[in-house]
Amino acid sequence: MGPTDIADAGLQFGVRQLGLEYPDRPAAFAVVPRGPMIAVVRITRDNYAPYYDLPGGAVEPGETAEQAVVREFGEEAGLVIRPVRRLGLADQFLIKTDGAGANNRSVLFEADFLSEDQSLKIEADHELMWLDADAALRRLRHDSHAWAVLKWLRTALV
Repeated sequence: MGPTDIADAGLQFGVRQLGLEYPDRPAAFAVVPRGPMIAVVRITRDNYAPYYDLPGGAVEPGETAEQAVVREFGEEAGLVIRPVRRLGLADQFLIKTDGAGANNRSVLFEADFLSEDQSLKIEADHELMWLDADAALRRLRHDSHAWAVLKWLRTALV
């Protein structure tokens, strides 16, 4: 998957606030099941109520979406994963904690849990949690993440 795959996303979630710019931000996230649960991160930052996201984040220059989601899972959750299939592409307008807008242009994957490796974890404000899909759907901050969980539920190979 190359950089143009991220730019081809068709679904758009979120609402633009008038007067705020939303530059495109290539990103990758994944639904990672472990038994009946999926991995999410609970993010706690000063002056904000805790919120929940699928692990993942920005695709760095020269990195594929697959490489980015593997790296981000390590940094945020201390998990080693392997993307196994692409669930789809979805964009999400959001306001970052610094007040700037962004449009996450996301590749969303299903990935296999391989192992835990806490030496990879560098984001202290991210806490790994394993939630059942229903609880994750109720708590996930971004509609694009909830859409990925729903897509995974409807297409999971069981």
